[in-house]
Amino acid sequence: MPAVPGPPTVEEVLIEISVLLGFGCLSGVTTVLFGFGGGFVTVPVVYAFALAEPEHALGAMHVAVATSTAVMVVNAGSATLAQLRTGRLRRDYLWPLLAFIGLGAVLGSFAATVADESVLRWLFVAYLALTIADSVVRKGFVSRRDDGGPRALGGITTTAGGTGIGAVASFLGVGGSVLTVPLMRRKGLPMADAAALANPLSLPVAVIGTAVYAFAATGTASGAAHLGYIDLVAAGALLCGSLPTIAVTRRVAGRIPDRAHAIAYLALLAAALLAIVVR
Repeated sequence: MPAVPGPPTVEEVLIEISVLLGFGCLSGVTTVLFGFGGGFVTVPVVYAFALAEPEHALGAMHVAVATSTAVMVVNAGSATLAQLRTGRLRRDYLWPLLAFIGLGAVLGSFAATVADESVLRWLFVAYLALTIADSVVRKGFVSRRDDGGPRALGGITTTAGGTGIGAVASFLGVGGSVLTVPLMRRKGLPMADAAALANPLSLPVAVIGTAVYAFAATGTASGAAHLGYIDLVAAGALLCGSLPTIAVTRRVAGRIPDRAHAIAYLALLAAALLAIVVR
């Protein structure tokens, strides 16, 4: 009869919390500089830890996505408040796009709770790969278009595009910045402004996704340290790292050269892609 794994040792718990704190700091940096809210950082690391726990291994990707959305509520909210003082949150790019992203988030969150675990993981991989390829191949992301300044969002982009952004982002637990940042970039906005707008645009995805995931889990995905699919310990450790980092990083946002800022965004997406594929 195979041996039943025992509970984690104190040393193992301390190592896990230390790693989560470190990745929480990284998620704080990416929240301010790239508008990620933590999704691309937190999903791979929480997935790895959940996969190592026998009681949660079967729902590891669901736990990772759910925990990511919970962290994103706080991170994106904090970064939004910080960005208000900079004047980069332009109302014409936020509303009514924000409402349609919220509508899509409802659809995507419910779809994710019934999706197959392997489907969720590989869609996450495909999502990252296509975004990186599109941003490199098409003009307008790495270097801004010089065609008369920022352009307004069209009606189809706002309605159908916003609903699609919310559905995909909530389904994968990534907040939507990977879609909104390239969108704003191709409308002629600087990277600093595009990343700033990504934070409030991620909030409806994060809030709705968290509410759905909190009440969706049963069986192996739930537990004393879980609220539905949300791993409360992991979320707490990540936030302890991210919140102080957000406060510090906002002081340097906007000082990075625009092209370097765009290339760093793509490099971080590539790192997240590699992490989830290798794992």
